Parts: sequence; structure tokens; C-alpha cells
Amino acid sequence: MDKEQDLIFDCERCGSCCRNLDGIEACANMDRGDGVCKYYNNETRECIIYDFRPDICNLSKHYLKKYKNKMTWEEYVEQNKEGCKTLQEYEKNKK
Repeated sequence: MDKEQDLIFDCERCGSCCRNLDGIEACANMDRGDGVCKYYNNETRECIIYDFRPDICNLSKHYLKKYKNKMTWEEYVEQNKEGCKTLQEYEKNKK
């Protein structure tokens, strides 16, 4: 799998990753100051620059650039799904 279009991540589009940027150095320039991405629309729960989002927000591009030689796509997807579950649980407990 060497092409972005071959790499599919089944995102739930919950927005948890977009609402928890605080402490992530690679996302510091996107944090609007409260841990939420400045490109995240709270009402629609969507990214306003989705088609032009940074590579770190595009899992297939990020995998090809940074992780392709370190793990399989399946391993990368599993790690991201676990991270997503952790963020969702964190948000539930925060309320």
C-alpha cells in the first residue's frame, strides 16, 4: 500500500481529536487556545478546511510520510482507533 487512495481509515467523525489538541506540540499552531482546533466548527462538528487539512490530520498522508517504514497500515489504524477511544472516554469523564 503505497498510495494514499489505497489507505482507508473509517473515522467516526466524532471530533474528539479536534477538541483535544492541548499538549500536542505538532498541533500547537492549530490550537485556538483552549485545546480545540481553530478549524473545527462546533456546530457542524466538521473541519472547515477538511480538503486542505494539515497532513497530521490526514491519517493516510501522515502514515505514508512518517510511519510507513515503522509499522503496517493495519497497526497504524489500530493505534489510531485506540487513541480515538481514549479521547472519547476522556471527554465522557470530563463532563
